[in-house]
Amino acid sequence: MEATLGVKKYVSMRRNLIVAVIGIWILGSAVILIFGMQSAFAEPASVYPEKQFVLDWLSQPLQLEKYGKISDAIWSYAELGLQEYKSSKLLADKLEKAGFKVERGLADMPTCIVGTYGSGKPVIGILAEYDALPMLSQEGRKPRQKPIVAGAPGHGCGHNRQAAAALATVIAVKEAMVKYGIKGTIKFFGSPAEETAIGRPYMVRAGLFKDVDAVIDNQSGANFGSFYGVLGVGMFSTVFTFKGKTAHAGSPWEGRSALDAVELMNHATNMLREHLFYTSRMHYVITDGGEAPNVVPDKASVWYFVRNTDDLLEKDHERVVNAAKGAALATGTELANVHVLSAIHQLYLNKAAAELFQGNIELVGIPKWTEEEQAFARALQKELGIKEEGFPTSIKEIDKPSATPGGGSSDVGEVSLIAPTATIQIPGQVPGVVRHHWSTTSSNFGSAAWKGLIAGAKAMAASAIDLMIRPAELKKLKEEFQETSKKNPYRSYLPSDAKPPLDMYEGLMNKYRPLMEKHYLSAE
Repeated sequence: MEATLGVKKYVSMRRNLIVAVIGIWILGSAVILIFGMQSAFAEPASVYPEKQFVLDWLSQPLQLEKYGKISDAIWSYAELGLQEYKSSKLLADKLEKAGFKVERGLADMPTCIVGTYGSGKPVIGILAEYDALPMLSQEGRKPRQKPIVAGAPGHGCGHNRQAAAALATVIAVKEAMVKYGIKGTIKFFGSPAEETAIGRPYMVRAGLFKDVDAVIDNQSGANFGSFYGVLGVGMFSTVFTFKGKTAHAGSPWEGRSALDAVELMNHATNMLREHLFYTSRMHYVITDGGEAPNVVPDKASVWYFVRNTDDLLEKDHERVVNAAKGAALATGTELANVHVLSAIHQLYLNKAAAELFQGNIELVGIPKWTEEEQAFARALQKELGIKEEGFPTSIKEIDKPSATPGGGSSDVGEVSLIAPTATIQIPGQVPGVVRHHWSTTSSNFGSAAWKGLIAGAKAMAASAIDLMIRPAELKKLKEEFQETSKKNPYRSYLPSDAKPPLDMYEGLMNKYRPLMEKHYLSAE
């Protein structure tokens, strides 16, 4: 009996020991799994009263409607680069009403504005742009192409939302500064003509960013996220003008065709493409090719975008200039003018800034879309022949830099070499729409566009507050920027005599503005 009891006791103790070991193993595995999962995601942003205030302030329904209407009003103005008179005035007036000191007509551009609140360090800048694109007029929230005014401009990149989001951001930060006595300066940089990369190189040259400690950019898109690294390509925007000799087409030997020079230059650059590195891009349009077929043109112009990485850009542009010189020599004409409208660097976006922004993006979260909004998104996607998935319902992970730069250009690149800069992509644009296309114009209007810009404003305002009252965060950005500056010290590509081409789109706006005015929307 005792032996039997002893065996039972031994078995029981052994069983308990095994259970305990298994329990410890499960607990340890769980701890490892939890910590492993935490390391796979961005560190969540901390919340404190000043940050909670801007989030709550921007969450008010009246702010959604107020800044949504401002966005839709700018959308309806659809003003081309350096012609954004109504858009810039609306933004400047709203800033002044909110207590900002506003300077207008800066850097030799009437539609360039800077709004400032506060004083001293740190100085946090928020970027805004508000120019539209030619030929993209389109009714808002319509899943099929339907211009408001055929041939007129439209907001096919979402700058209307970006401007309203930036405005909401700086005013929310200003309100927090007043309530909590936050020291420092918040600045709104109203940048004209981003679509032609004209505004910011002239703003940088005028010293408008010289005292800024960090810059928050925003970009209209479908996803809600941030990104970093050396992105895009630099660009020279140049107009080549040839001068020839006019003659009747019946006796063309008496003339020298400037249009021939333009066509020969274009042929030369098309042959050149094969011998440029694969990151290069070139595009052109003939802006002046003569008046009548039976008159030999004595004047012709062609407008070029020459793009590449910063280490190759100037050499590529020089080869295009040489093609123009050769065309003039071959046709017996004169290369009368090489007019550099703008010249910009690649984007050098700050990783520390992007990670800070991403934490606040995850804190804010993706907007909640209604079924009506999702139905519009799916209908537009169906029209474009792409996957009908509607608006995204989760945050996009932070984008890491690509090993192969390329694609588009942005004059934000100029600012990124002056101060630590990164971008927040604001949601609300239908996934899959084509950039610079009527589908983008359609989706940057209305309720989903409003929700997206307010979500973006929350992330920007929260990030600005972090940078203003948490010196350790700003220090991370600055230390990284110092290393970037050592490798890539800023040098403007602009010729010393370059001036903003203020009349570039004046004719187009004079043509369409009277037709568009009856469709303007109120911002009130």
